This record gives sequence, C-alpha cells and structure tokens, in this order.
Amino acid sequence: MAGQGRPQGIVTKPRPVFLSNSAMEHSPHDVTERLDALEIKASYAEDLLEQLNLTIYRQQQQIDVLLAQLGQLREQVQAAGQGGAPRNLRDELPPHY
Repeated sequence: MAGQGRPQGIVTKPRPVFLSNSAMEHSPHDVTERLDALEIKASYAEDLLEQLNLTIYRQQQQIDVLLAQLGQLREQVQAAGQGGAPRNLRDELPPHY
C-alpha cells in the first residue's frame, strides 16, 4: 500500500471548524454593539474617501496649472531659439564676472 494516501513522516495540523453565523448565538446587546462598531467604521471610511477624493481633485488642478506653465515655457524657448544667431553663453555672464 505504499504510495497511497499521505506520505509517511508528514504531520498535518487539524483544520479549524468554522460555524456559520446562524449557528452562533449572540445576545441582542452583542449584535447592537457589533452593528454600532461597523457603522462607526463605515463612517470613518466614508470620511477618508471624501478626503482622498478632494486631495486627488486638488492635485489634478495643480497638474493642469503646471502643464499650462510648461507649455508656455516651451513656447518661450522656441521663440527665443528662432530669434536669429545662436547664443554664446559667455555673452550672458552676469555683470560681476
């Protein structure tokens, strides 16, 4: 009968038995406390979700402003590059040099 069933030398832990909620008996007070705790958690989760949505909205507004500024800077660089002769950086040294 070798090779059938579980290999020898391996010990398995007994599996826990889970009962459905209908099999467990709770007093009305316990159920009320659990329901209150769940309602509080749901309230905090809703508040957190609202805060996160507001944060994302503000960040998107900032991104939109930054993209507009980036577009303006690109236009300025292109306009400066089309202005004629190539620039010599030595000509742009600050006056204290």
